[in-house]
Amino acid sequence: MDSIHCCSSVSAINSRSFDSSNSKSLTLNLRNGFASISNPKVGSSLAPMGTFGNAQPKIVTGDAGYVLEDVPHLADYIPDLPTYHNPLQDNPAYSVVKQYFVNDDDSVAQKIVVHKSSPRGTHFRRAGPRQKVYFESDEVHACIVTCGGLCPGLNTVIREIVCGLNYMYGVNRVLGIAGGYRGFYSRNTTSLTPKVVNDIHKRGGTILGTSRGGHDTSKIVDSIQDRGINQVYIIGGDGTQKGASVIFEEIQRRGLKVAVAGIPKTIDNDIPVIDKSFGFDTAVEEAQRAINAAHVESESIENCIGVVKLMGRYSGFIAMHATLASRDVDCCLIPESPFYLEGPGGLFEYIEKRLKENGHMVIVMAEGAGQELLSESMRYADKQDASGNKLLQDVGLWISQKIRDHFSTSKRMGITLKYIDPTYMIRAVPSNASDNVYCTLLAQSAVHGAMAGYTGFTVGPVNGRHSYIPFYRIIERQNKVVITDRMWARLLSSTNQPSFLSPEDIIEDKKEEAPQSQLLNGESGRDDEAFEKVISNAC
Repeated sequence: MDSIHCCSSVSAINSRSFDSSNSKSLTLNLRNGFASISNPKVGSSLAPMGTFGNAQPKIVTGDAGYVLEDVPHLADYIPDLPTYHNPLQDNPAYSVVKQYFVNDDDSVAQKIVVHKSSPRGTHFRRAGPRQKVYFESDEVHACIVTCGGLCPGLNTVIREIVCGLNYMYGVNRVLGIAGGYRGFYSRNTTSLTPKVVNDIHKRGGTILGTSRGGHDTSKIVDSIQDRGINQVYIIGGDGTQKGASVIFEEIQRRGLKVAVAGIPKTIDNDIPVIDKSFGFDTAVEEAQRAINAAHVESESIENCIGVVKLMGRYSGFIAMHATLASRDVDCCLIPESPFYLEGPGGLFEYIEKRLKENGHMVIVMAEGAGQELLSESMRYADKQDASGNKLLQDVGLWISQKIRDHFSTSKRMGITLKYIDPTYMIRAVPSNASDNVYCTLLAQSAVHGAMAGYTGFTVGPVNGRHSYIPFYRIIERQNKVVITDRMWARLLSSTNQPSFLSPEDIIEDKKEEAPQSQLLNGESGRDDEAFEKVISNAC
């Protein structure tokens, strides 16, 4: 396979891929929206322009349409870095393992369902321990920071990073940055050892504290440099990962030997590329408890409606999966699927129909559902929190009142309504068994990557295999429920609710989603086949 690397700048070309004596022959061309770095001796590589900050992606192309979206490495901008034997080969825990280390050429395919004539497609570097590491154990001074909202599993990730560094690599200096990004320059830190973090996975929240905003790149990197930190583990959602990307770029600009690793966190499961985010399984499990309470309340009283509001600012995954899991829900409303209240086929008509059939019903809605109806009704100005997220009105209270008003005005049916909002209860609980295992794998994969010299990456499972994913792929868009996908159809058939879409809306949605969902059921994002074709033609 031909390996051609495109690094962060023309002056910082990977010394392992290009002969420095021929640096004058490198040329930068713009073609079809891509940056092409060419060298007569090795060929060319394409990378999308303007993906994150000033950095350019590392793209490796190979036979049969193979594309590897690689992650940066310390050796890309620091020449002649020494390497060391990985201490895992002397670790008793790994003595029974047949293969200690991941092959450097191993990669994970982004698309697992393909046609027989399809190109091999986009891949990511496989996560795991490498035979050579770029840090000696005594040299490592790591830090961990948690940012954004709470999520089940945060403490588990913190625990397993500390224990992984200590038990696998003999690292004894790990610093906890308190209170999110601003903790870097407010001097609030905690020394983390396996003894300190031993039981924290049994608690909800994060022992380090968290906050939104407070990102001053220059001050953060100054603090990292002043403290002698050389591994930074950043746990947070898409906004946090954007900040991590900028921190990595500033570290690279200064030429520091500091590995930056991201662990993606969002209870809404709205981070793209990865299979799912940690804490999601726990959130769905806890959401079912609220749904069950609503169901018990509603079926105990004649013409009673149970309304449950769940988290999901822009993506309705928790509401959708909790609905499918519980089987007690009559209607699920999510941000991706518009709905209307009045008139034929509207929500009010459906509620009346179900009450006449069953005598009770349960409605589950994500917090971002129906916000456009609420905005139109209440005429409020858009506001944002410190992370830049839109501040949402309580759509659950609003729709509950709308339902009450409708049935009291129509006088055709007397109803009772019970409103349940378990939002902060769900995200504050400890992670369940499956999330605990998942958090362990995420933390250990991040540690292996940082020790091996990789930097500027986020770790996560792609088709069940943990991978190192460039920051720009994590922050380029949000993962959302595709309402023209079979998963949403399964929900509609389970609840027997109307889609609330007109035939024109469905046709338009299918037109928009068709290029992304031909091979994978409803996966949205960049058209990878077109991307691969451009690379193939250009190279």
